Amino acid sequence: MTVLHRGTSPINEAAIDSSVPTKTNGTPIAALLASGIGVFILGVLTTGAVISVDLKNALALDKGVGPLAGKVVYACVAYVLSFVVGYAVMRGKDYAPRPFYIATFVLVAGGFLLTFPIFFDLFAPK
Repeated sequence: MTVLHRGTSPINEAAIDSSVPTKTNGTPIAALLASGIGVFILGVLTTGAVISVDLKNALALDKGVGPLAGKVVYACVAYVLSFVVGYAVMRGKDYAPRPFYIATFVLVAGGFLLTFPIFFDLFAPK
């Protein structure tokens, strides 16, 4: 559709609309979900190191730091990998954010719970 204003040349509205960039939320949602995955992996590794001596020894990447080094390194790797995959899949797309907010909250809450000594001591070998 062409609109003609007094004293101006014709303006093509379709050309104006197509030049306006659309905002998508795929990339920030991928980052949000990846952070939840990273926190959850940290919790799983923390509890797993209490349950399994073999896992605890495998996580000791540095003798001075102990298994904490492996827990943090692998949690960061999980975050980066999940963000890269999420970015590749979700970029340029628009999603309803609520399910991703809920999933991230559940992952963060679960990971947080798994890092508490009161919780992971329940699984410690006697």
